[in-house]
Amino acid sequence: MGATCSTESTAGRHESTTPTVGVEEEFILVDPTSWLPSTDNAAVAETASTLGLDLQLELSRCQVETNSPVCHGIDELRTHLTDMRRLAAKAAELNGCRLLAVGAPLSGPSRFEISDSPRYRRMGERFGALAAEQSICGCHIHVGVADQVQAVQVCNHVRIWLPALLALSANSRVHQGVDTDFASWRAIQWSRWPVAGPPPYFETTGDFDTAVAKMVDCGVMLDKRMAYWDIRPSCHLPTVEIRVCDVQPTAEDAALLATLGRALVATALRAIDRGIEAPNISLESLRLATWVSAKEGVLGASIDPITSQRISATELLHRLLIHVRDSLDEGGEYSSVESALQLKSVTGNGSDWQQRTLRQVCLRELIARAVQRTVPTAPTGTDTHDEPTTDQ
Repeated sequence: MGATCSTESTAGRHESTTPTVGVEEEFILVDPTSWLPSTDNAAVAETASTLGLDLQLELSRCQVETNSPVCHGIDELRTHLTDMRRLAAKAAELNGCRLLAVGAPLSGPSRFEISDSPRYRRMGERFGALAAEQSICGCHIHVGVADQVQAVQVCNHVRIWLPALLALSANSRVHQGVDTDFASWRAIQWSRWPVAGPPPYFETTGDFDTAVAKMVDCGVMLDKRMAYWDIRPSCHLPTVEIRVCDVQPTAEDAALLATLGRALVATALRAIDRGIEAPNISLESLRLATWVSAKEGVLGASIDPITSQRISATELLHRLLIHVRDSLDEGGEYSSVESALQLKSVTGNGSDWQQRTLRQVCLRELIARAVQRTVPTAPTGTDTHDEPTTDQ
């Protein structure tokens, strides 16, 4: 749930004009015989530490989380994401389970055991079924900024593009063996928390702090770490955390999201330097656009938060690409991102893969194939995540 605010998961501001970046990835552990969620996260994390990987526990005992170091380039980040997935998968296998990168459990019960930590136990006691039913996995992108004052202003600029990132990242259509008809069922489940979804527009850091303090005082949050908005200033470090995305099927997909997230922050920083204020889009408009993105995904319809027009998700992503082009050009990333988005507009994303695959094979086989996609055994350079479904 990203509640640890680990220093390993965040990225400080680099001296260059391109911000640093870090990524948290949450995963589900599954039993390779029954393909049901496995509740061995503490043992897996302990084994991971012997392999040199600091693997974090999540709210549910069937979940773990990796935190990348601070990275100055996307190639560096991609390497870390790939290596961390392989080490986490090895730790899982040594404990008789497998690592699975999906936004919501593909099979299993409606409720899960809470991880054995004081904080998570408190959450279980306070929030009951809401916590017990919470076994969803996100990809959280941390991008470096100067300080919290700047972070709040960056969030105002980036918040309007959150629905586009959700549409692109959706990877949780199948849940408990059923096609939910939502591209991101994780986003729908996540929205049940009192402080989740798109954030309000905050004029100042003081406004942000006051709003968070009020919610803690009225008991809807244990503390400020539970401000689970889709984008927020880091709770204790100078970063912006983009939290809207589902965990990605592959490390390459996660790197694509990180590239776009960093470009959005870099573009916002330029606008702030020029004295350009972020458009104050209403929270209602953003919630509507977010819901549509969760429903439709990357191949369906979307809502432009600025104009409130119903457009295709492909068109919204095209507008996003134009918006961040200068930032992508600075890092030499525009062509690769453009090509990746064009491919997604044809093949779809993780949710589309889940839907296609479930129509062809049984649920158990779907899970087995999703595990294979999480940490592929194909040789380096082999593209496995957009192969035809019949070959996966």
